[in-house]
Amino acid sequence: DYELCEEWGHLYPVSRENLISFHQEHLLHLLEMGDMEKALKLLQRIEDPDICLAISEQSLDQHPSLAASHFLADYLTTHFYGNLTVARHNEIQALYMGSKVLLTLPELYRVNYFHLSSRPLLMLEQLLMNMKVDWVAVAVQTLHQLLAGQEMGFAVEDIDNLLSKYAEKALDFPFALKEKRS
Repeated sequence: DYELCEEWGHLYPVSRENLISFHQEHLLHLLEMGDMEKALKLLQRIEDPDICLAISEQSLDQHPSLAASHFLADYLTTHFYGNLTVARHNEIQALYMGSKVLLTLPELYRVNYFHLSSRPLLMLEQLLMNMKVDWVAVAVQTLHQLLAGQEMGFAVEDIDNLLSKYAEKALDFPFALKEKRS
């Protein structure tokens, strides 16, 4: 049906809003089906870069699945870096990093942290508070790799400070030990 509508759009004039809406619906359908290759081909077929940017951004703002969000964030930062404001770029980059960290977690537990996908530092803190030390180790390694040479709203030092803060709390004893008297 989408292909038929796309052919129809080539034969008859379609308003910009309807074209964006149609392609957005098609893109989200492909991403939810897990067909990233067809989704990429769809975006490459769109000749007008402004329409392509609008479709990608609006699709990302629909808060699709984890894999779809990761794909769209990667596509937007790769192809439209110069077209995004600094704030929007940082927001999308944070979502990309958060989704990458989520993909390192066991699949059954990803849903518990999905709401934090656009806030990777907060996700890391939540993992620390939940005592998921093994997951934290993988998440920190992933974030360190992603932050190498990148300018973001946070840096490697922020991750190190967060880890230091929780390491200090882990060693803090709220009571005094009593001496034994003979």
